[in-house]
Amino acid sequence: MFMKRRAFFKTSLAGSALLSAFPYELLAGEKKLYPYDRVMLGNTGIEASRVAMGTGTSGYGGSSNQTRKLGIKGLSDMLIAAFEDGINFWETADQYGSHPHVGSALKRVKREAVVILTKTNSTGYKRVKSDLDRFRKELGTDYIDLVLLHAITDGNWNRNMKGAMEALSEAREEGIIRAHGISCHSLAALETAADEPWVDLDLARFNPGGAVMDADVDAVQKVLERMKKNGKSVMGMKVYGAGRLVHEKDKCLQFQLGTGITDAFTMGFESIEHLRDLQKRLPEASVRG
Repeated sequence: MFMKRRAFFKTSLAGSALLSAFPYELLAGEKKLYPYDRVMLGNTGIEASRVAMGTGTSGYGGSSNQTRKLGIKGLSDMLIAAFEDGINFWETADQYGSHPHVGSALKRVKREAVVILTKTNSTGYKRVKSDLDRFRKELGTDYIDLVLLHAITDGNWNRNMKGAMEALSEAREEGIIRAHGISCHSLAALETAADEPWVDLDLARFNPGGAVMDADVDAVQKVLERMKKNGKSVMGMKVYGAGRLVHEKDKCLQFQLGTGITDAFTMGFESIEHLRDLQKRLPEASVRG
């Protein structure tokens, strides 16, 4: 089955956003999968829901679609609605300006009941240390589950960002964070992450149309497969290709589940309706033949 999938991706999907001949039968599972299923994130020891609640659609300059449209109460309410349905994985970043929104929701649940992932744009030791202090205050927590270096394009990031890596390693030893990793935005950065022992989790752009990805589907998939073999957790993002594949939601979801590469993936819902739509689609997509 795996080889059939690989052959299809190589000949039909690489570099293409046209999914008209999508082979449902090659990706169909035997049992339904749900957004709230608990999954292990590689070797981190962290268990989280299969789907993470993203808070950074079009996130830049300290805001995102979620923060701009929903405000603190609206986004907090949506996070809690997902939590009540079993989705306990919340994804945020300094760049999105959504720490206060996540922090507001965190006041309404037990801290240990949720998994929080955030990201820093800082590249040096002192700045990352300062970020971690500020992030925890903004989130209202003593510790953060996962902290990633954000939107990295430098293929030599593991040499040029030693200070940032050291700061996160120390924070892990001190119990300030539970695991660290990277969000890659270039194939060169992704290649480095696949073999860098420091990486616990990689947040990768991955969808069946190759939309807004670091390279074509086949090239990215090969790197992510190597990353998995090296014991790292792979988390998917840009599941609908930043909206470019929104007309093919079911195919995108089945790809995300059926390839078996991503442990979890983040979805940037902007309304309760978006959340409910995924909750309905994902189980059916997982077994569609």
